[in-house]
Amino acid sequence: MEMPLLQQLEKLLNAYSHQYDIARDVEEEGAAWPATATYYLRDENYLLSKKHVLSAVEQHEYVYFYLTDHLTATDLQSRIDLSKRAGLGKVKPHKDHMFSNVGLVVLANTIDPDAVKLLKRTRFRKNYRLTFWGWTEYQLAAMERSTNCFYSNPAGAGARKILEQNFAPKNGKRK
Repeated sequence: MEMPLLQQLEKLLNAYSHQYDIARDVEEEGAAWPATATYYLRDENYLLSKKHVLSAVEQHEYVYFYLTDHLTATDLQSRIDLSKRAGLGKVKPHKDHMFSNVGLVVLANTIDPDAVKLLKRTRFRKNYRLTFWGWTEYQLAAMERSTNCFYSNPAGAGARKILEQNFAPKNGKRK
């Protein structure tokens, strides 16, 4: 028996919760998201004491989750635009900023072939001060439950891998 979408989302959020802060039922940019995940890391190198910071690096990720019965290309484009706008609004580049990635993870029962094409060819990268202040990439991944297929854009390969680890059949057959 197949898990309902909400149960699959809970399983996926459990996998993300080890490194990300999870927020549920979020309203951003006029859109309702069943969940969001935020990752923050700051690494510093010191000289003799913490007062003398040699270098520091900050990494951020903002992931938005979306559930739908049938994903069309227009619906996907709308969600891409909303999540990108919401995520980019949180990015604050500065000299210690390395990257701030924005992502969308979609769980759908069925996905239109046009939506799959859009999903695979969506690319976005923004550099801040010639990358001296870091960059932002847009990560996109989706799972089609009816065929058990996993899709992503090139930047979203890590998110697709998390989907595969949690929902791919255990007998070794992956589409």
